[in-house]
Amino acid sequence: MARERPPARGCGALRRCLLGAALLLGLRLCAELRRAGPRPPARSAPPGTAPRPPEPHLPPAPGPPRGASRRRVTYVRSGRRAPPGGRGSGPPEPGCCAPRGPPRRKIACNHISTDSLATDSSPAKKPWSVCLDDRFGLAHQIRNKQCRLYSLGLGSDDTHFEVRMADDGCEVHRFDPSVKSAHVLESQRLWFHRLSVDWRDPHPAVAAQKLHSNARKLGTILNEFGHHKIDVLKADLESAEWKVLENLILEDVLGQIGQLIFEIHLHWPGFEVSGSDSSVVRFWYSLLKELELKDFRLFHSYKDLSKPQLFLKKDIFNASSCYILSWVNTRWK
Repeated sequence: MARERPPARGCGALRRCLLGAALLLGLRLCAELRRAGPRPPARSAPPGTAPRPPEPHLPPAPGPPRGASRRRVTYVRSGRRAPPGGRGSGPPEPGCCAPRGPPRRKIACNHISTDSLATDSSPAKKPWSVCLDDRFGLAHQIRNKQCRLYSLGLGSDDTHFEVRMADDGCEVHRFDPSVKSAHVLESQRLWFHRLSVDWRDPHPAVAAQKLHSNARKLGTILNEFGHHKIDVLKADLESAEWKVLENLILEDVLGQIGQLIFEIHLHWPGFEVSGSDSSVVRFWYSLLKELELKDFRLFHSYKDLSKPQLFLKKDIFNASSCYILSWVNTRWK
């Protein structure tokens, strides 16, 4: 009769090794959990306290009364019209550093009328430039003596551009609060208005006490004058141009303008614009991007090297704190 074989000793040793390894793994996991510690409970806001809102890009500016809805400028941080590929699929956001030049997306204009021979290296009079290509209509309006120019200024005596446009047959309105009194040069088709174009209208209570307030939004002036279109809008507002441009975007006035000629200043953020350098640059970039979305294209730029080489109060070699930029509304008719 065959005898049964006793169980092999090797199997028992293997079992003991596996049990020991499992025990060591369990002890290591326990040690890791103790080292990490329990997760702190999420803090809840005390009763009656509203959640903290995200930091704004800019301090709140005076706006419409409660309940009124109007479109706000879409700042670049919100990623307007970003392609559906996530963060890395769109163009990079602007940083806090000085731009190497004005916006690069330009349109070719074959007939630029510049009333000055100024260059970047040899500044003379400021080159206020308009595009006279037939496809944009300004040349046709000038030939028919039907063009209209609005010029916004603050204390400047240089009106050679306005006089030339009036001589060419344009109806020219010059707005400057520093003029002694409103007057008309009918022989030159040139009107001087003792008004300042602002990004806000006077408060009703203040306006009631001061009937002839000399500050208006551009949209308000257009309504008061009964003008529906401006062929050329020129602005030299000494750092108020950013807020005025924002107002034109917010109130959809841009569609009534054929060409924009703006002197922009970069040596400080501008009136009622504040925040870190990067947030200020985002604000500027957002306005320029809105112009592009409204079908305005840059056709001429001029860097004024006679101005201090400053960007947001920092010395920058071969930079300028002042540019003159000219855009044309490609949908203007």
